Amino acid sequence: MSNLIANLPDIILASSSQTRQDLMNRLRLDYRCIAPEIDESPRGEMHADDLAQRLAFEKAQVIAQNHPHAIVIGSDQVAWREHAPQDFIGKPLTVEKAIQQLQENSGKNVYFSTALSVQHLASGFEQTLVEHYHVKFRNLTLNEIQRYVELDNPLHCAGSFKCESLGISLFEQMIGQDQTTLMGMPMIQLCQILRTLGISLP
Repeated sequence: MSNLIANLPDIILASSSQTRQDLMNRLRLDYRCIAPEIDESPRGEMHADDLAQRLAFEKAQVIAQNHPHAIVIGSDQVAWREHAPQDFIGKPLTVEKAIQQLQENSGKNVYFSTALSVQHLASGFEQTLVEHYHVKFRNLTLNEIQRYVELDNPLHCAGSFKCESLGISLFEQMIGQDQTTLMGMPMIQLCQILRTLGISLP
């Protein structure tokens, strides 16, 4: 399947995330951002994959319904600790919660289910998938955790770290095929889908 769309379409990133915008900027494409208004609360999902996939799909869908001729990109990420894919790790939002999350992450494997949904309603195209990545945290002292939170302010990041910033200092190991999956949007898969839709990359 190739060149599904004859004319260069509008591209919309269904997100207000600066990190996802930074990732999109790598592609040097013209696009715009529209923040989707959806309820991100779990609906009884028993695995992080299911929650991430539903949210990515809904984010893209709510924007695509109003912009059917645009390629709409939605993404969502859910974090979880080893052996507990149903125990979702959210954004800490407060310093105290970030410190608590990092204390709980210390010495453990933390997994990330990152979903991507690309939709173009005018042509009937929709593809939604989930990619995985995980990190092994080294054993962290309370002083290290407090210093990290103060310096990197990861209050809006699931798991309480920014891997693209100082968060790299917290890890013992990073495991996965595409680091952008950890950052919140699997770019290798996105590029493949955009090429399917006739977008030239590079």
